[in-house]
Order: sequence, then structure tokens, then C-alpha cells
Amino acid sequence: MVAAAENHELNRIWDQIGVPARGETLFEAVAKGFKYSVFGNLAAVSGLGKGEFTTVIRVAPATLRRRSKAGRFTSDESDRIYRFAQVFATAEQLFEGDRDEARHWLTHPVKGLGGRRPIDMLGTSAETQAVLDLIGRLEHGVFS
Repeated sequence: MVAAAENHELNRIWDQIGVPARGETLFEAVAKGFKYSVFGNLAAVSGLGKGEFTTVIRVAPATLRRRSKAGRFTSDESDRIYRFAQVFATAEQLFEGDRDEARHWLTHPVKGLGGRRPIDMLGTSAETQAVLDLIGRLEHGVFS
């Protein structure tokens, strides 16, 4: 029953930001490019300011203005947004739904990442995987 509750909680964030959690609809959404509204929704859910969030997803302010007018991100930008959402959702699950704790962990240096902030390690899929791997180890009590 706990696993079902955790799965529901994990899916809730995807509903809140307006992105499918997985599967073919997710693949299509990333390929097509997320709607611009996903940006504001995810910034609000994560508690990051829009300026910090643009830095995390590596979108310049001028590009963000263009995407606002166009109403959609590119597939590459959507992939970076998805990576952040995936890490945030997983960190939130690690902290049993406590978004403030998840945000704190993501924005502060972590020993398991060589003293780097997890939020600074989302620029590539390899770095993102390292953050997700660390979260998995912490969930299972493996600290080395």
C-alpha cells in the first residue's frame, strides 16, 4: 500500500506541471516541445524563482522571451526541463513529499557529489544520472 501511495505522490507533480509522467505521451511531448506553461508550473512547484530556474535549465532570458511568444520550448529545452522535473520529483520522494527539504537538498553542496550542488549537475544526462543514482543510494541507506 505504501508503494501505491508513493507512486500517486510521484504522479501528482507531473499532473501539476502539465507533463505526462512516462510512456509514449511523454516521448511525444518532449519531441514536440513542452508548452510554455510547463515552465511557470514547474518553477512554482519547485519553489525556485524563475531566474534561478532559467539558469538550471540553461535557457537564456532572451530565449525564454521568444519561447513565451511562441508558446512552446524546443525538444532539447524540453528534455532539460524534464531532467530537472525528474530529479525534483525523485528528491521529493526521497524526503517523503517534503518539497522544502527536496529543494534544500538540491540547492546545497552534497558530499556524495564531490561537494557539488545537485541542481548544478543537470546539464547533461550523465550528471543527471549521477544525481538520480545518489538519490537511489540514499533511499536504500548506501552512503558510499
